[in-house]
Amino acid sequence: MAARMVLAAAVLAAAFSSPATANPAAEALIAERNCAACHGPGGVSPVPLMPSLAGQQADFLALQMILFREGLRQVPAMMEPARGLSDQQILDIAAWFAAQPSAPKPDRGPRDEALARRGAELSAARNCNACHLPDYSGRANVPRINHQREDFLVHTLAEYRDGLRVGADTQMNGLMHGLTNADIRAIAHYLAHHE
Repeated sequence: MAARMVLAAAVLAAAFSSPATANPAAEALIAERNCAACHGPGGVSPVPLMPSLAGQQADFLALQMILFREGLRQVPAMMEPARGLSDQQILDIAAWFAAQPSAPKPDRGPRDEALARRGAELSAARNCNACHLPDYSGRANVPRINHQREDFLVHTLAEYRDGLRVGADTQMNGLMHGLTNADIRAIAHYLAHHE
């Protein structure tokens, strides 16, 4: 597994050392794999618990796709769409989604000021902006977490806390340790409503 992670990192470093250019084949491939069925047209997900990919970090998306393709990350809904993709196809898909505009989701519901304030306090206490940046847009292999579906964030953060999900390292598991469901809901609400 470690060798595959090193290979994935090398592919990403080589691919994203220069700016990505538009690739018409990427749209055809995204349509062929029916990505919009779950992740929505343009990468804005209408499906509960399904992440939006619009404006996501290309490095992050490519690594996740490689992990799905290689069977190193087990998400049943992603196993078939990732099957057989070449490294270049993965990079093309990742670049296409990264280039789509990220914006707050229109169906995110109203902002609860008290809940958002609590989420901001918890986020600051956990130094979330150290890796995800002050605007939570992410960088390189660190994902964008603003403009994301709130339900997806709640689910994902709980999985990190409960040891059911790991990233490229275990840092997120440690950061979520000890948080209550209410804490996680507050952080997710804050991030989903963060401009």
